[in-house]
Amino acid sequence: MDYLIEHAYVVNEGSVSRRDVLIRNGRFASVKEYPKLSNVERIDASGYYLLPGVIDTHVHFRDAGCAENESANFGSESQAAVAGGVTSVIDMPNTNPQTTSVERLVEKEHRASDCSRCNYGFMLGVTNDNVKSLLNVDPLRYAALKLFMGSSTGGMLVNEPQRLDLLFENTEKLVVAHCEHEQLVQTNLKNYRATFEGTEQETARLHPYIRSAEACYIASQYAARRAQKYGKRLHIAHISSASELQLLSQGAITEKLITAEVTPNHLWYDDRDYATFGNMIKCNPSIKSKEDRMALWDGLFRGQIDTIGSDHAPHPLAAKQASYFKAPSGIPSIQHTLRMMIEPYFNLDSDQSGNQDLLNAWLPLVVSKMSHNPALLFGIKDRGYIREGYHADLVLVRKCEGSIVNNDDILYRCGWSPLVGSSFHSEVVATFVNGEPVYRDGIVSNDVRGMQLQYDK
Repeated sequence: MDYLIEHAYVVNEGSVSRRDVLIRNGRFASVKEYPKLSNVERIDASGYYLLPGVIDTHVHFRDAGCAENESANFGSESQAAVAGGVTSVIDMPNTNPQTTSVERLVEKEHRASDCSRCNYGFMLGVTNDNVKSLLNVDPLRYAALKLFMGSSTGGMLVNEPQRLDLLFENTEKLVVAHCEHEQLVQTNLKNYRATFEGTEQETARLHPYIRSAEACYIASQYAARRAQKYGKRLHIAHISSASELQLLSQGAITEKLITAEVTPNHLWYDDRDYATFGNMIKCNPSIKSKEDRMALWDGLFRGQIDTIGSDHAPHPLAAKQASYFKAPSGIPSIQHTLRMMIEPYFNLDSDQSGNQDLLNAWLPLVVSKMSHNPALLFGIKDRGYIREGYHADLVLVRKCEGSIVNNDDILYRCGWSPLVGSSFHSEVVATFVNGEPVYRDGIVSNDVRGMQLQYDK
């Protein structure tokens, strides 16, 4: 089916303009070339905002096949993704089994092709033992190399300097790094565990002291120096502290050697929220102080931070309800990340003037960080923009008076979110993947499947 989305406010390439968008054969087409527009379903989007589909380059879909079971998988989590306006994802390699070889990559691709509602790609995981073999893999086969410099990774810590030198000296692919200094984290953990385990003070409030800003900065600086020494591209994942921002520069993403991602959770919460949410907002790297959170917002505005990724991690609720030292780290979030990021715009009182210029720039900024820049940084072909000839990945959003998150609406297999009870002033009306409506008015289609992402670098 072909579609004509009419009268929408299209947010794309730095501007907001009211126009029609034609989808023909799964791609964007020129309205001028089809004046009669026969055999087209017309969608009246008057008053709605039309955005390029979100490209979330940091998800943990667990990859337990597509069977109905208690574990999250590409079937369950991609449903949540499209309900949140996410049309493409890149999955992390610290799965079971780990994606550390071409053989594991192929297996993952086949499983995702069976059930993923959104488009999908994968990172290959670096270990102390596989650097040489990964350097021989065709770089167009995968999205990036994932380097873990912290211990929350299922045994994928890379801590041998010669292996890091070998990697950065020889790779032509983007290196995405989880940056926490392992020795410092383990020292902090040992000390805090000895003092607080089994006491009333054993709570998630300890988390930013164990996984500290200092641990993040040391590891990020170490990785940045390697990238600068060898002139290779480094992307710092889920940046979480003010100190790390000094490692970053402003400017166009295509001209930077070192780039960074932030999660909406690190922008939404700070250490005061542990009292309310406890382990539900326990994640690695940790959510830190109010000052860190505000610095991250500033870095996003000023162009130091380049992309926004969910770091979606759907742990079962029972596991998160364990004591602090036993509870896993990670937050399920992909269904709500877009709404979290556009809330400052849609929550504006219509009678409130405020800084209108800043507000008018906010939606294009969010689109650049969640759609345009991920496509550019990872070299994703023909996606991330509303451009003639590109795949028609879209999300249609409308303003609402107040939409409260409740458990019945959550599509994560884990069935929970720290956002339950929160109110948003926007709703995702429809999501299109490769030109087909995969989510519409609260219903996920069982007939639409995503495609494997293709790369041009």
